[in-house]
Amino acid sequence: MKRFGAVALLVVCAVAGATAAVVLSPWWWTAAVPLVALATVGLYDLAQPWHSVLRNYPVLGHARFLLEAIRPELQQYFVERSFDGRPYDRDTRSIVYERAKGVDAEEPFGSERDMYGRGYEFLVPSLRPVDKPGRLPRVRVGGPDCTRPYDMALLNVSAMSFGSLSANAVLALNTGAARGGFAHDTGEGGLSEYHLEPGGDIIWEIGTGYFGCRTEDGDFDPVQFHEKAAHPSVKCVSLKLSQGAKPGIGGVLPGGKVNEEIARVRGVPQGETVISPPYHKVFSTPRELVRFVARMRELADGKPVGIKLCPGSRVQFLAVCKAMLAENVTPDFIVVDGAEGGTGAAPLEFADHLGMPLTEGLITVHNALVGAGLRDRVRIGASGKVATGSDIVKRLAMGADYTNAARAMMFAVGCIQAQRCHTNRCPTGVTTQDPRRARALVVADKSERVHRFQEATVSSALQIMAAMGVSDPRDLGPHVLRRRTTDAGRFRSYAELYEWLSPGQLTDHPPADWAADWRAADPDTFVG
Repeated sequence: MKRFGAVALLVVCAVAGATAAVVLSPWWWTAAVPLVALATVGLYDLAQPWHSVLRNYPVLGHARFLLEAIRPELQQYFVERSFDGRPYDRDTRSIVYERAKGVDAEEPFGSERDMYGRGYEFLVPSLRPVDKPGRLPRVRVGGPDCTRPYDMALLNVSAMSFGSLSANAVLALNTGAARGGFAHDTGEGGLSEYHLEPGGDIIWEIGTGYFGCRTEDGDFDPVQFHEKAAHPSVKCVSLKLSQGAKPGIGGVLPGGKVNEEIARVRGVPQGETVISPPYHKVFSTPRELVRFVARMRELADGKPVGIKLCPGSRVQFLAVCKAMLAENVTPDFIVVDGAEGGTGAAPLEFADHLGMPLTEGLITVHNALVGAGLRDRVRIGASGKVATGSDIVKRLAMGADYTNAARAMMFAVGCIQAQRCHTNRCPTGVTTQDPRRARALVVADKSERVHRFQEATVSSALQIMAAMGVSDPRDLGPHVLRRRTTDAGRFRSYAELYEWLSPGQLTDHPPADWAADWRAADPDTFVG
């Protein structure tokens, strides 16, 4: 009853104030209007049936919703330490911002990391370092069936669709890629004019929705695909099987973002939420998958064609390897997307609990290809929280040939990790289709930041390798990466922590830990 008494008192005060305002002086209106407004809110809170807090604590209960709304900002700016924020800590965000702005990414007074805690990792320096190579390394992507190979940079823009990103963000990313000579993955949302206009190298990603090359009923359209893959900016084509942040479900673009332009690029109705199917219509078995890869490469006139996946079952990927052997067809590259990868919108349960993290996924794919005798035909890209030079070096040591970054590139164009990507209310104009918000992102400035960030990060990776006595990224191996495994000072290299297969070992004499999975793998089914 106390809450009713409080509101009643508020109403009485409001009525008295309003009466006094009429009788005494117009100046009293300045006090009466707020009182009347508060009384109205209080009465509404008592009557509404949706929020129990407001029914018990009228007016005051709104403070709870206010604090909840600004909780992420309070956490990021006032609570989290420099090294323990999520998804990206402040140290990582700062190093991206500084490199994007052309500022030296240096810190005084030493590391804040707990180097004595279990799980701490370090790269092994050499007592005889070498000079940093004068030329930037490139990775030749293109297997024996590819007639138009592409030389990939060590760090590229990972898959982010137009629609999830604003037009200005796409323009900035591709312009930066054009200036720096690295590749830009379109994401599964289609090939837009904003990808093509600046002239940067494009990896055209095709997902289960076949956006940009789809029939009216949502099937794959080979004619559209052939025409668009022929564009000179399209250097590679990537067939998306699954995504790290949400393996097993298709991409989601909220209807509020599907304006006329995006609907045209994707070939979908305007204003309706676009949900890609969870599986491809054009294949249902590993054998059909590799045959479709061969068909796509033929339609693309010999340009490199690869696949992107977040591994889960080792048996299923081994089934794909068996299909490659049986059909004598391999993709030119495989992008391994870790479960820690980002997304514009995904159910929390999928982001938290499905798929292998990048470390295990990358090592699994690398080992499977080596053991099947296919590794020399396929290049591997690593995607999932790659943001610094040390991230690149670690992934190369685990078996990758090159890396891709999405959220780090978003930081370079101005993202502040507000985590409002799915709301169309991005405060920096990166992940919105609201023209008023998107105009905040100035393409000329942000494209140069993308270029500087990529250049400085690759330079950092090469400098780290030089400190390790390594001149060629191909000389990196799991022995150079160490992890503290106990609190008693025991370090083990990745060469010890994981089993590493030799070329053709699976087809000759599979090791005990792989034998059962290799036997279970069937090129004619994904079950397993």
